[in-house]
Amino acid sequence: MQPADSPRFNPVRVLLPLALLLALLAGAAWFSRPDGRLRVLFLATPGDAVLIQTPRGGFVLIDGGSDPTLLAQQLGRHVPFWQRSLEAVVLTRADGKRLPGQVAALARYHAQLALVPAPLLQPAARPGPLADMQAEWRRLAQIGGSPVRVAQPGDQLSLGGATLTVLPNSGGASLALRLDYGAASLMLHPAGDDETDEVLLAGAGPVTALAYPWQRPLGTPLLAAWQPRVVIFTDGYEARKPTLLTTAERE
Repeated sequence: MQPADSPRFNPVRVLLPLALLLALLAGAAWFSRPDGRLRVLFLATPGDAVLIQTPRGGFVLIDGGSDPTLLAQQLGRHVPFWQRSLEAVVLTRADGKRLPGQVAALARYHAQLALVPAPLLQPAARPGPLADMQAEWRRLAQIGGSPVRVAQPGDQLSLGGATLTVLPNSGGASLALRLDYGAASLMLHPAGDDETDEVLLAGAGPVTALAYPWQRPLGTPLLAAWQPRVVIFTDGYEARKPTLLTTAERE
């Protein structure tokens, strides 16, 4: 016999919160479903970090910025919480402006492919924080089972209708990338120098948008050849003597 003062089991009190939770999850999945569009997000982090959402709903992270915590927050904001895999991570340069955030990404997400410049996989020239960060990147890629490929000019990643291409550069320490989707194109300029610009100039053509270091000059033959409609200024490149431009000159 059940005591008179014992609470009775009420299935509604149990099932209603569960039903609400399932409804919230279903709604989140519905609004996060792929819609066939390509999205390129320049993440709000110090240094360079770009997140590509492919037309089929996958994600590709290019670089990662210099703040691991902030990069993890940005990924949590844009990548659905149930999605724990990235189609690829791409590193344009293994330095302190791009590498720390990508290390944080590899600690939380499985990368189906890693495309990197050759220096990242070579022994560090000198010990220090950057060498430790590079070693940690290699360790995480290994334990995560991520295939690592040294980028070569002409390498391409197919992203569900979009194509990411590695362009020629001078020394191989940094990567120049071009993203094409239909008639639209985005050029990601490397943290290079005038010699790199000369190599890129040989195959340069008009692009829709250009991600370009704000500290570099704008009046160059390479920019004249690209003829971008939109310029997104990045801060992953530090010049010894930055080119100071007013807002009017940037426009």
